[in-house]
Amino acid sequence: MSDSCPSTTDCKVAVITGGNAGIGLALAERLLTADQTVRVCLACRNMTKADAAQKALQLSHPGSHVDTLKIDVSDVQSVYNAADELKERYSRIDYLYFNAGIMPNPSVDWGNFFRGLFSTKVVHMISTGEGLLMQQDSTTKDGLRAVFTTNVFGHFVLLKELEDLLSKQSRPATVVWTSSSNAKKAAFSLDDIQHENGYEPYASSKYAVDLLSIAINQELNSKGIYNHVTNPGLVMTNMTNNIMPSWFWSLFIPILILFRIVSPTMTLSPYNGAECLFWFFNKDPSKIDVDKKYHSSATVLGNRFLRQEKLTYEKDVPMQLYKKLVAMEQTYRRKYKRD
Repeated sequence: MSDSCPSTTDCKVAVITGGNAGIGLALAERLLTADQTVRVCLACRNMTKADAAQKALQLSHPGSHVDTLKIDVSDVQSVYNAADELKERYSRIDYLYFNAGIMPNPSVDWGNFFRGLFSTKVVHMISTGEGLLMQQDSTTKDGLRAVFTTNVFGHFVLLKELEDLLSKQSRPATVVWTSSSNAKKAAFSLDDIQHENGYEPYASSKYAVDLLSIAINQELNSKGIYNHVTNPGLVMTNMTNNIMPSWFWSLFIPILILFRIVSPTMTLSPYNGAECLFWFFNKDPSKIDVDKKYHSSATVLGNRFLRQEKLTYEKDVPMQLYKKLVAMEQTYRRKYKRD
Protein backbone atom coordinates (compact mmCIF):
# COMPACT_ATOMS: atom_id res chain seq x y z
CA MET A 1 0.00 0.00 0.00
CA SER A 2 1.00 3.59 -0.56
CA ASP A 3 1.71 5.94 2.32
CA SER A 4 -0.03 8.84 0.54
CA CYS A 5 -2.96 8.55 2.92
CA PRO A 6 -1.94 6.40 5.88
CA SER A 7 -4.66 7.53 8.28
CA THR A 8 -8.41 7.09 8.01
CA THR A 9 -8.68 10.47 9.68
CA ASP A 10 -7.45 11.99 6.41
CA CYS A 11 -8.82 9.45 3.89
CA LYS A 12 -12.38 8.89 2.84
CA VAL A 13 -13.41 5.34 3.68
CA ALA A 14 -15.85 3.28 1.58
CA VAL A 15 -17.03 -0.11 2.82
CA ILE A 16 -18.63 -2.38 0.19
CA THR A 17 -20.37 -5.62 1.17
CA GLY A 18 -20.05 -8.21 -1.55
CA GLY A 19 -17.12 -6.25 -2.96
CA ASN A 20 -15.15 -9.19 -4.32
CA ALA A 21 -17.10 -9.67 -7.57
CA GLY A 22 -19.80 -8.33 -9.87
CA ILE A 23 -21.26 -4.91 -9.15
CA GLY A 24 -19.37 -4.55 -5.86
CA LEU A 25 -15.99 -5.10 -7.49
CA ALA A 26 -16.89 -2.81 -10.40
CA LEU A 27 -17.85 -0.13 -7.87
CA ALA A 28 -14.51 -0.50 -6.06
CA GLU A 29 -12.73 -0.13 -9.41
CA ARG A 30 -14.66 3.04 -10.21
CA LEU A 31 -14.06 4.58 -6.79
CA LEU A 32 -10.31 4.04 -7.01
CA THR A 33 -10.21 5.40 -10.55
CA ALA A 34 -12.04 8.55 -9.43
CA ASP A 35 -9.97 9.09 -6.28
CA GLN A 36 -6.79 7.15 -5.54
CA THR A 37 -6.76 8.36 -1.95
CA VAL A 38 -10.09 6.75 -1.04
CA ARG A 39 -9.69 3.73 1.24
CA VAL A 40 -11.86 0.89 -0.03
CA CYS A 41 -12.83 -2.02 2.22
CA LEU A 42 -14.09 -5.18 0.51
CA ALA A 43 -16.41 -6.75 3.09
CA CYS A 44 -16.95 -10.32 1.92
CA ARG A 45 -17.93 -13.80 3.01
CA ASN A 46 -15.31 -15.61 0.92
CA MET A 47 -11.88 -14.32 1.92
CA THR A 48 -10.05 -16.22 -0.82
CA LYS A 49 -12.04 -14.29 -3.42
CA ALA A 50 -11.71 -11.08 -1.40
CA ASP A 51 -7.93 -11.40 -1.28
CA ALA A 52 -7.81 -12.07 -5.04
CA ALA A 53 -9.95 -8.99 -5.70
CA GLN A 54 -7.74 -6.91 -3.39
CA LYS A 55 -4.61 -7.94 -5.28
CA ALA A 56 -6.22 -7.24 -8.66
CA LEU A 57 -7.32 -3.76 -7.58
CA GLN A 58 -3.91 -2.91 -6.15
CA LEU A 59 -2.28 -4.13 -9.36
CA SER A 60 -4.55 -2.00 -11.55
CA HIS A 61 -4.31 0.98 -9.15
CA PRO A 62 -0.74 1.10 -7.81
CA GLY A 63 -0.50 2.84 -4.46
CA SER A 64 -4.19 2.39 -3.71
CA HIS A 65 -5.59 1.47 -0.29
CA VAL A 66 -7.70 -1.69 -0.49
CA ASP A 67 -8.59 -3.56 2.69
CA THR A 68 -10.56 -6.77 3.18
CA LEU A 69 -12.99 -7.72 5.93
CA LYS A 70 -14.68 -11.03 6.63
CA ILE A 71 -18.44 -10.75 7.00
CA ASP A 72 -21.32 -13.05 6.23
CA VAL A 73 -24.46 -10.92 6.33
CA SER A 74 -26.60 -14.07 6.57
CA ASP A 75 -24.93 -14.80 9.93
CA VAL A 76 -25.90 -12.29 12.61
CA GLN A 77 -22.94 -13.12 14.85
CA SER A 78 -20.58 -12.60 11.89
CA VAL A 79 -22.13 -9.16 11.36
CA TYR A 80 -21.51 -8.18 14.98
CA ASN A 81 -17.91 -9.41 14.76
CA ALA A 82 -17.33 -7.49 11.52
CA ALA A 83 -18.82 -4.33 13.01
CA ASP A 84 -16.44 -4.57 15.96
CA GLU A 85 -13.53 -4.94 13.54
CA LEU A 86 -14.64 -1.90 11.52
CA LYS A 87 -14.91 0.23 14.65
CA GLU A 88 -11.42 -0.80 15.73
CA ARG A 89 -9.93 -0.29 12.28
CA TYR A 90 -11.45 3.01 11.13
CA SER A 91 -12.01 6.35 12.78
CA ARG A 92 -14.61 7.21 10.13
CA ILE A 93 -16.75 5.66 7.40
CA ASP A 94 -17.91 8.01 4.66
CA TYR A 95 -19.63 5.52 2.35
CA LEU A 96 -21.37 2.31 3.35
CA TYR A 97 -22.50 0.30 0.33
CA PHE A 98 -24.94 -2.50 1.16
CA ASN A 99 -24.41 -4.48 -2.00
CA ALA A 100 -24.25 -8.16 -0.98
CA GLY A 101 -27.34 -10.17 -1.82
CA ILE A 102 -28.61 -13.60 -2.83
CA MET A 103 -31.31 -15.09 -5.01
CA PRO A 104 -31.07 -18.83 -4.21
CA ASN A 105 -32.22 -21.58 -6.55
CA PRO A 106 -34.05 -19.30 -8.98
CA SER A 107 -36.40 -20.83 -11.52
CA VAL A 108 -38.46 -19.33 -14.32
CA ASP A 109 -42.23 -19.61 -14.34
CA TRP A 110 -42.50 -20.45 -18.04
CA GLY A 111 -46.28 -20.31 -17.99
CA ASN A 112 -46.23 -16.69 -16.85
CA PHE A 113 -43.42 -15.95 -19.28
CA PHE A 114 -45.33 -17.04 -22.37
CA ARG A 115 -48.56 -15.46 -21.16
CA GLY A 116 -46.75 -12.17 -20.54
CA LEU A 117 -44.84 -12.35 -23.79
CA PHE A 118 -48.02 -11.81 -25.76
CA SER A 119 -49.60 -9.21 -23.49
CA THR A 120 -49.38 -5.47 -22.93
CA LYS A 121 -47.25 -6.17 -19.84
CA VAL A 122 -44.31 -7.62 -21.78
CA VAL A 123 -42.03 -4.59 -21.30
CA HIS A 124 -42.68 -4.44 -17.57
CA MET A 125 -42.24 -8.20 -17.23
CA ILE A 126 -38.88 -8.34 -18.98
CA SER A 127 -37.48 -5.19 -17.36
CA THR A 128 -38.44 -6.18 -13.81
CA GLY A 129 -38.75 -9.96 -13.92
CA GLU A 130 -42.08 -9.60 -12.14
CA GLY A 131 -44.02 -12.84 -12.17
CA LEU A 132 -41.12 -14.70 -13.79
CA LEU A 133 -38.77 -15.65 -10.98
CA MET A 134 -39.38 -18.05 -8.12
CA GLN A 135 -36.87 -19.10 -5.47
CA GLN A 136 -36.51 -21.82 -2.86
CA ASP A 137 -35.39 -20.17 0.36
CA SER A 138 -33.61 -21.80 3.30
CA THR A 139 -33.13 -21.23 7.03
CA THR A 140 -29.96 -19.85 8.62
CA LYS A 141 -28.36 -21.09 11.84
CA ASP A 142 -30.11 -18.19 13.59
CA GLY A 143 -33.51 -19.56 12.54
CA LEU A 144 -34.06 -16.77 10.04
CA ARG A 145 -34.88 -16.98 6.35
CA ALA A 146 -31.68 -16.74 4.31
CA VAL A 147 -32.81 -14.24 1.66
CA PHE A 148 -34.32 -11.85 4.20
CA THR A 149 -31.27 -12.04 6.44
CA THR A 150 -28.72 -11.59 3.66
CA ASN A 151 -30.51 -8.88 1.70
CA VAL A 152 -32.12 -6.96 4.58
CA PHE A 153 -31.58 -7.86 8.22
CA GLY A 154 -27.83 -8.49 8.23
CA HIS A 155 -27.21 -5.10 6.67
CA PHE A 156 -29.67 -3.47 9.07
CA VAL A 157 -27.76 -4.91 12.05
CA LEU A 158 -24.50 -3.63 10.58
CA LEU A 159 -25.95 -0.15 10.16
CA LYS A 160 -27.21 -0.08 13.75
CA GLU A 161 -23.79 -1.17 15.00
CA LEU A 162 -21.99 1.49 12.96
CA GLU A 163 -24.44 4.31 13.65
CA ASP A 164 -22.16 6.14 16.09
CA LEU A 165 -19.15 5.85 13.79
CA LEU A 166 -21.16 7.19 10.84
CA SER A 167 -22.70 10.06 12.79
CA LYS A 168 -19.69 11.41 14.67
CA GLN A 169 -17.87 12.85 11.68
CA SER A 170 -18.13 16.47 10.61
CA ARG A 171 -19.79 15.79 7.24
CA PRO A 172 -22.80 13.63 6.35
CA ALA A 173 -22.32 9.91 5.78
CA THR A 174 -23.79 8.09 2.79
CA VAL A 175 -25.44 4.67 3.03
CA VAL A 176 -26.40 3.14 -0.32
CA TRP A 177 -28.58 0.02 -0.56
CA THR A 178 -28.63 -2.11 -3.70
CA SER A 179 -32.28 -2.77 -4.43
CA SER A 180 -33.66 -4.16 -7.68
CA SER A 181 -36.13 -3.76 -10.52
CA ASN A 182 -37.67 -6.88 -9.02
CA ALA A 183 -38.65 -5.12 -5.76
CA LYS A 184 -42.33 -5.99 -5.61
CA LYS A 185 -44.94 -4.57 -3.27
CA ALA A 186 -47.31 -7.48 -3.87
CA ALA A 187 -44.64 -9.94 -2.68
CA PHE A 188 -44.14 -8.14 0.66
CA SER A 189 -46.26 -8.39 3.78
CA LEU A 190 -45.75 -6.80 7.20
CA ASP A 191 -47.21 -9.99 8.67
CA ASP A 192 -44.56 -12.07 6.90
CA ILE A 193 -41.50 -9.84 6.53
CA GLN A 194 -39.21 -12.86 6.05
CA HIS A 195 -41.46 -14.18 3.26
CA GLU A 196 -41.85 -17.61 4.78
CA ASN A 197 -45.06 -18.12 2.85
CA GLY A 198 -44.44 -17.67 -0.85
CA TYR A 199 -42.02 -18.15 -3.71
CA GLU A 200 -40.68 -14.64 -4.21
CA PRO A 201 -38.41 -13.95 -1.22
CA TYR A 202 -36.04 -11.90 -3.37
CA ALA A 203 -38.78 -9.54 -4.59
CA SER A 204 -40.07 -9.22 -1.03
CA SER A 205 -36.61 -8.49 0.39
CA LYS A 206 -35.84 -5.81 -2.18
CA TYR A 207 -39.16 -4.07 -1.55
CA ALA A 208 -38.31 -4.23 2.17
CA VAL A 209 -35.01 -2.46 1.36
CA ASP A 210 -36.95 0.34 -0.35
CA LEU A 211 -39.25 0.71 2.66
CA LEU A 212 -36.39 0.58 5.17
CA SER A 213 -34.55 3.41 3.48
CA ILE A 214 -37.56 5.68 4.02
CA ALA A 215 -37.81 4.84 7.72
CA ILE A 216 -34.07 4.99 8.39
CA ASN A 217 -33.92 8.47 6.90
CA GLN A 218 -36.70 9.56 9.21
CA GLU A 219 -34.68 8.25 12.14
CA LEU A 220 -31.10 9.11 11.18
CA ASN A 221 -31.03 12.16 8.90
CA SER A 222 -30.83 14.38 11.99
CA LYS A 223 -27.61 12.54 12.90
CA GLY A 224 -26.06 13.19 9.50
CA ILE A 225 -26.68 9.70 8.08
CA TYR A 226 -28.46 9.56 4.72
CA ASN A 227 -29.78 6.37 3.13
CA HIS A 228 -30.45 5.94 -0.57
CA VAL A 229 -31.72 3.01 -2.63
CA THR A 230 -30.44 2.07 -6.07
CA ASN A 231 -31.36 -0.28 -8.89
CA PRO A 232 -28.37 -1.51 -10.94
CA GLY A 233 -30.67 -2.97 -13.58
CA LEU A 234 -30.22 -6.30 -15.32
CA VAL A 235 -26.54 -7.19 -14.92
CA MET A 236 -24.78 -10.35 -16.07
CA THR A 237 -23.37 -11.83 -12.85
CA ASN A 238 -23.32 -15.20 -11.10
CA MET A 239 -26.86 -14.44 -10.00
CA THR A 240 -28.19 -14.25 -13.57
CA ASN A 241 -26.17 -17.32 -14.54
CA ASN A 242 -28.08 -19.20 -11.86
CA ILE A 243 -31.32 -18.28 -13.63
CA MET A 244 -30.15 -19.24 -17.11
CA PRO A 245 -26.80 -20.62 -18.34
CA SER A 246 -24.23 -18.13 -19.63
CA TRP A 247 -24.62 -19.34 -23.24
CA PHE A 248 -28.30 -18.35 -23.12
CA TRP A 249 -27.46 -14.82 -22.02
CA SER A 250 -24.75 -14.55 -24.69
CA LEU A 251 -27.36 -15.30 -27.36
CA PHE A 252 -29.94 -13.02 -25.77
CA ILE A 253 -27.71 -9.97 -25.13
CA PRO A 254 -28.23 -8.34 -28.59
CA ILE A 255 -31.99 -8.43 -27.98
CA LEU A 256 -31.56 -6.94 -24.50
CA ILE A 257 -29.42 -4.12 -25.92
CA LEU A 258 -32.17 -3.27 -28.41
CA PHE A 259 -34.68 -3.51 -25.57
CA ARG A 260 -32.97 -0.49 -23.97
CA ILE A 261 -35.10 1.64 -26.29
CA VAL A 262 -38.07 0.99 -24.01
CA SER A 263 -36.26 -0.22 -20.87
CA PRO A 264 -32.85 1.43 -20.32
CA THR A 265 -32.18 -0.60 -17.16
CA MET A 266 -30.73 -3.39 -19.35
CA THR A 267 -27.28 -2.35 -18.14
CA LEU A 268 -25.80 -5.86 -18.63
CA SER A 269 -22.22 -5.21 -17.42
CA PRO A 270 -21.26 -4.82 -13.74
CA TYR A 271 -19.47 -1.57 -14.65
CA ASN A 272 -22.70 -0.13 -16.08
CA GLY A 273 -24.74 -1.54 -13.20
CA ALA A 274 -22.50 0.24 -10.68
CA GLU A 275 -23.42 3.61 -12.22
CA CYS A 276 -26.15 4.34 -9.67
CA LEU A 277 -23.93 3.40 -6.72
CA PHE A 278 -20.93 5.34 -7.97
CA TRP A 279 -23.10 8.40 -8.64
CA PHE A 280 -23.27 9.12 -4.90
CA PHE A 281 -19.49 9.37 -4.54
CA ASN A 282 -18.24 12.88 -3.72
CA LYS A 283 -21.78 14.25 -3.45
CA ASP A 284 -23.38 15.80 -0.40
CA PRO A 285 -26.04 13.20 0.51
CA SER A 286 -28.06 15.77 2.43
CA LYS A 287 -28.80 17.52 -0.87
CA ILE A 288 -30.04 14.38 -2.65
CA ASP A 289 -33.73 13.43 -2.57
CA VAL A 290 -34.06 10.51 -0.14
CA ASP A 291 -37.57 9.68 -1.36
CA LYS A 292 -36.35 8.53 -4.76
CA LYS A 293 -34.85 5.35 -6.14
CA TYR A 294 -31.84 5.79 -8.42
CA HIS A 295 -31.59 3.55 -11.48
CA SER A 296 -28.52 2.70 -13.54
CA SER A 297 -29.47 3.06 -17.19
CA ALA A 298 -27.89 2.80 -20.62
CA THR A 299 -28.78 3.75 -24.18
CA VAL A 300 -28.68 1.36 -27.14
CA LEU A 301 -25.29 2.88 -27.98
CA GLY A 302 -24.02 2.09 -24.49
CA ASN A 303 -24.03 5.58 -22.99
CA ARG A 304 -24.62 5.41 -19.24
CA PHE A 305 -27.02 7.69 -17.42
CA LEU A 306 -29.04 7.85 -14.20
CA ARG A 307 -32.81 7.83 -13.83
CA GLN A 308 -34.73 8.78 -10.71
CA GLU A 309 -38.09 7.41 -9.65
CA LYS A 310 -40.27 8.37 -6.70
CA LEU A 311 -40.57 5.60 -4.14
CA THR A 312 -44.17 4.51 -3.62
CA TYR A 313 -45.36 3.13 -0.31
CA GLU A 314 -48.19 3.30 2.19
CA LYS A 315 -47.59 6.00 4.76
CA ASP A 316 -47.01 4.02 7.98
CA VAL A 317 -45.53 0.83 6.53
CA PRO A 318 -41.83 1.86 6.45
CA MET A 319 -41.79 2.77 10.14
CA GLN A 320 -43.72 -0.37 11.09
CA LEU A 321 -41.11 -2.47 9.31
CA TYR A 322 -38.31 -0.50 10.96
CA LYS A 323 -39.75 -1.13 14.43
CA LYS A 324 -40.04 -4.85 13.72
CA LEU A 325 -36.38 -4.98 12.71
CA VAL A 326 -35.30 -2.97 15.76
CA ALA A 327 -37.08 -5.50 17.99
CA MET A 328 -35.42 -8.38 16.13
CA GLU A 329 -32.00 -6.77 16.40
CA GLN A 330 -32.42 -6.31 20.15
CA THR A 331 -33.26 -10.00 20.49
CA TYR A 332 -30.08 -11.04 18.72
CA ARG A 333 -28.04 -8.47 20.62
CA ARG A 334 -29.12 -10.15 23.84
CA LYS A 335 -28.41 -13.58 22.37
CA TYR A 336 -24.88 -12.69 21.48
CA LYS A 337 -24.38 -10.72 24.72
CA ARG A 338 -23.69 -7.38 23.07
CA ASP A 339 -22.99 -4.40 25.35
